[in-house]
Amino acid sequence: MVKMLAYPLTVVYYICFYITLLVFHPIQWVSFNVFGYQTHKISVDWLQFFIMRSLNILGTRFSFSNDYNIPHGQPVIVVANHQSMYDIPPLMWYLRKHHPKFISKIELGKGIPSVSYNLRHGGSVLIDRKNPRQSLPAILNFGEYIERTKRCAIIFPEGTRSKNGAPKPFQTKGLQLLFKKIPSAVIVPLTINNSWKMFRYGKFPMGIGNHITFKVQKPLYLSDFEDTTELIQQIEKVIKKDIQP
Repeated sequence: MVKMLAYPLTVVYYICFYITLLVFHPIQWVSFNVFGYQTHKISVDWLQFFIMRSLNILGTRFSFSNDYNIPHGQPVIVVANHQSMYDIPPLMWYLRKHHPKFISKIELGKGIPSVSYNLRHGGSVLIDRKNPRQSLPAILNFGEYIERTKRCAIIFPEGTRSKNGAPKPFQTKGLQLLFKKIPSAVIVPLTINNSWKMFRYGKFPMGIGNHITFKVQKPLYLSDFEDTTELIQQIEKVIKKDIQP
């Protein structure tokens, strides 16, 4: 019965989702090319808001729990587990005051209205995972950008999304590169739950009635750690302890 209801709701959702992307694409273009970064960022923030409202059609709810003060005026590295593409709009919305940027695969840099434009022009970095000669310098440059601008890098060290919510081992190379180039960073571990359920049936129909949660763990200061390997192990442990089966 639930799956049958998911079919018409998914159709309505996809219509609203793609209309949102199409409407915000020219808004982003004008914002960036006429008014500059800050106006473009505001347009991107509201894009995330309306994507989340589209997901409400599926009965999706979002909760963002943060018991800690994430400082402003200091570069931030948010480290999170990764369960679906729907991890991203809430992270961008709830962390919007910190100017979140992503390390994304190069394929996402073209062909997707609004999304591709923001990845190319909003401060994120696009990497070719199969080409270290391109990806490593790109991540290093991205780290320098975050350190210089005091903005927020969001990284999913698992590399690929978990299809059933079960955490995957962290790949440490990207984190090590960011730590090298963002020495003044505040590290914010963050645990995501239930977004994998959006694709429990696949892309059509989508899962309905899901409660996606985001829990900020205690921030850590990179300058307090001499051994970054130990730091990564600690981050991984803290994130995974709150992942629900």
